[in-house]
This record gives sequence, structure tokens and C-alpha cells, in this order.
Amino acid sequence: MSIAIDLTNVSKAFGETRAVNDLNLQIPEGSMCGFLGPNGAGKSTTIRMIMSIIHADQGDIQVFGATALASKDRIGYLPEERGVYRKMKVLQFVEYIANLKGMHGASLRKTIRTWLERIELPEVENKKCEELSKGMQQKVQFLAAIIHDPELIILDEPFSGLDPMNAQVIGSIIHDLHAEGKTILFSTHVLHQAEQICDRIIMIDQGYKVLDGSLASIQAQFDPKVLTIEPVDSSANFTSLPGVESVSAGKTNTSFNLRITDNADPTAVLQEIVAKVPVLSARVAKPSLDEIFIEQVVRSRGTEAADAVRTELHHA
Repeated sequence: MSIAIDLTNVSKAFGETRAVNDLNLQIPEGSMCGFLGPNGAGKSTTIRMIMSIIHADQGDIQVFGATALASKDRIGYLPEERGVYRKMKVLQFVEYIANLKGMHGASLRKTIRTWLERIELPEVENKKCEELSKGMQQKVQFLAAIIHDPELIILDEPFSGLDPMNAQVIGSIIHDLHAEGKTILFSTHVLHQAEQICDRIIMIDQGYKVLDGSLASIQAQFDPKVLTIEPVDSSANFTSLPGVESVSAGKTNTSFNLRITDNADPTAVLQEIVAKVPVLSARVAKPSLDEIFIEQVVRSRGTEAADAVRTELHHA
């Protein structure tokens, strides 16, 4: 297995603040990896070190076996700080960035126009970047990051500031690029977006890596606390059943999520429900990344910190 990004015992501090703590990380070529955690967890600092924008205090970082600077034409990077050359026209701006990455020739403008169609901005090529909305500017900057067909794509909060429709457009393109064999690492504090498209999850909190693995393997590590039930009769009452802590609406109008108590056996509670209430479907729900991450914060920092993280995640 070839490794695109390899971090060994990497740490970084800013004054008294330890932003990244002894981080070990390997990103295989061809993977779609979500780099997750709340704001301030150390995600952007790690990405800037990977890109050689800032240097680690200790540890070793390799990108394709060298530094990011040595591998720069193989990398596409969308930084957290948004920025385009505001006075340049869109086509001119993307063409300029492509030239810096070694792209030239008569077909370049045709390639850019094809991509502008793909990101649903077909009529902006002659507009100045400053004339576009912030969401449109972000899509143009995303295009500039990938226009040279890089092998490794690093995206720092790519969905931040996008409305749901534009986030879907960018998410679909990221999925397609991965299907073409690109290695993709993207950071986000919006965990449910990563849950939808990633095959690999890395979570950090306060600069420490707390989880690293496939989504399925991470979900399997955590005891399920939620049952999803679709009863025959939508007025069925589950609150009086033993082991059920609370009931909330499910993803469909006819389903319910039942959170069970910590000491209850999910399978036993499920069997009890099926025996007493006619149901169309009943299953143990897989924990969401939000739930998993909050549980990790409770373990490491306590309930009060977890409540603050929960609020942040739910307002993302």
C-alpha cells in the first residue's frame, strides 16, 4: 500500500498553546479521508504543516515521500482562508493558477469552461471575482485547486459558507474525483457531511488523535444506544417500556428513535419491543459521528466540555 501523506510524532505549539500533540497519521493513496473535529482541534494547523506553510516543532512529515513543496504539482489545496484575486476576471484567475501549476496550451480555456459548467457557474468567466457572491467565489477557488488534475487533494473546510445546494454540487464532485482514484483529505467540523462520503475517518480533539479508521470499524467500536422503530400504529407508546430513556422522531414521519439507558442491553430491549408492539421494522441504529465524537469528548474532557462541543456541532 502506497502512502500519500505520512506524519510521525508531529507536534506544534503557538506560545503556551499546544495545537498538535504527537500526531501519527498515514493517508493511503486513493483514500477518501475526513479529518474531523471541532473548531480549534488542530485540523488547519496540521494541514498547514502538511503543506509546508508552517513547520512542525518536532516530528517528520512526508507527502509522496518528500515535502509538499517538492510534490507541489501533484497536490491541489483549498485553504481555510478564502481568497481570489478580486480584480481579475474568473477565467483569467483560474487560467493564471493553472499556469502556475504547469498547465498551458490552447485547450486550457476549454477545460476551464467545461469545469465552470460542472460547478454550475457557466456564465461568470468574464465577471471579475469581486462581482461574485462569497459562495460563488468559493466554488471558483475550489476549481482553481483542482484544475491541474492533482493526485492528492487537500480541502480545508470545503463546505463552510456554502448553501445546501452548492454544498451538494461540491460534494458530488469530490465523490467523482475519488472515484477517479484521487487521494482526498478534507477537514470539517460538520461531521454528518463526512459521514456521507468518507471511507476513512480521523478525529482529533485538542491536538490529539482520538479516532482513526474506517467509518464501519469506528461505529462498531461504540455500543449502540439508539433503536429505530417503525410501528404499525404511529400512536404507539414506547416511553413506558423498560430500558427506554427517551423517544424522538426518526428520519421518516412514521419512525421513532428510542434512546436506551446505559445499562440496558440493546438486543434485549429490541426483543421486548417487538414482543409487545406491532412493528413494520425495528433495528439497532448505528451511532452517528456526532454521537461518537461527543462520547469521546465526555471520556477525555467531561460532560461540560461535551455539552459545548454538542452545541457547536448542532449549529454547524
